[in-house]
Amino acid sequence: MYTRLQAIADTLDRLAEMSGRIIAWLTLAMVLTTATIVMLRYLFQTGSIALQESVTYLHATVFMLGAAYTLKHDGHVRVDIVYQKLTPYARAWIDLLGTLLLLFPVCIFMLYTSMSYVTAAWVIQEGSREAGGLDGVYLLKTAIPLMAILLLLQGCSLLIRKLLVITGHPASPRQDSDLDREL
Repeated sequence: MYTRLQAIADTLDRLAEMSGRIIAWLTLAMVLTTATIVMLRYLFQTGSIALQESVTYLHATVFMLGAAYTLKHDGHVRVDIVYQKLTPYARAWIDLLGTLLLLFPVCIFMLYTSMSYVTAAWVIQEGSREAGGLDGVYLLKTAIPLMAILLLLQGCSLLIRKLLVITGHPASPRQDSDLDREL
């Protein structure tokens, strides 16, 4: 049972790691697009609404779809003053309760409330309100439930690992070097 739970957590971690690494490349695209916008504006006195909107789309996509990767790497904001002084057992309980009482309910709420919003955008193939803007607003809105799903999956991995610690089976997360070999 221990190894099966560990394998499930490893698979979920691999998904977060892979999606995070792919999404990270969008930050480079965002920087290059921003540089292009600045050069167009100051060197050629011209602009592009589509390019400006693409920076917003890229930023939103990185933020939303990178949240599970950040959770996997314990990069979210936390009040660490007390937490860092606790035993691994106590930290596992805090993380477990935080996952069950905060992360899961918020993700389920986001998933539930966003579905009609996203569905409506897909039905009308919602595009930009600006002339010359991007037509894929419905695609951007799809990132909302995707974020909730990715966070739920990574939360399941976190939950499994914390349950293993609580039950006396230290769950060692896979090393990033192991994931590098697999990716």
